[in-house]
Amino acid sequence: MGTAKGERRRAELVTAAAALLRSGGFDAVRHRAVAERARLPLSSTTYYFDSLDDLITAAVERTSRDELAEGHAQLAALGPGDPDATAVIELVIDQLLGPESRDGGLDAVLLRYERLVGAGRRPFLAPLMRELRPELDALLAELLSRSGRPREPVALRDLVSLVDGAVISALMEADPDPRAAARAVLLRHL
Repeated sequence: MGTAKGERRRAELVTAAAALLRSGGFDAVRHRAVAERARLPLSSTTYYFDSLDDLITAAVERTSRDELAEGHAQLAALGPGDPDATAVIELVIDQLLGPESRDGGLDAVLLRYERLVGAGRRPFLAPLMRELRPELDALLAELLSRSGRPREPVALRDLVSLVDGAVISALMEADPDPRAAARAVLLRHL
């Protein structure tokens, strides 16, 4: 186990890399940019991480786990009784597109989908993405179950696939509104 200072520095680098990932995508996560954002020497990125791939993996994990924690907090904040369909749909969309998409955050949606699609081009991320997928599925399943709209695992995956397809189609429009596209699909299928 490393020293407290070493663990703190590593955490600062991960936090900086995650912020860069969320704001600029994979291309923004570079050794120099991470070190500058963390206000640490450039050499610290290679001291605490074997490669840029390791640093990107840590950033994706931090970002994904933060998003899952935010989703669990939203779930915990649901009041007693069944929430209405509109509230459930908005929470599901938050989990899939990010809460930043509520304010027309098109860039946030693009960066989230870039992260998901980009993982396919970065084989080093595949194990992490396979680990995280069931956690998102469980969160969505719990959300739908608590709202009286449970789905079997296959039906849940199908629902997510429909939303993903609608969002990607919406991103090609002249005036894209991916959240509205996701909402329309969910209204038809919940």
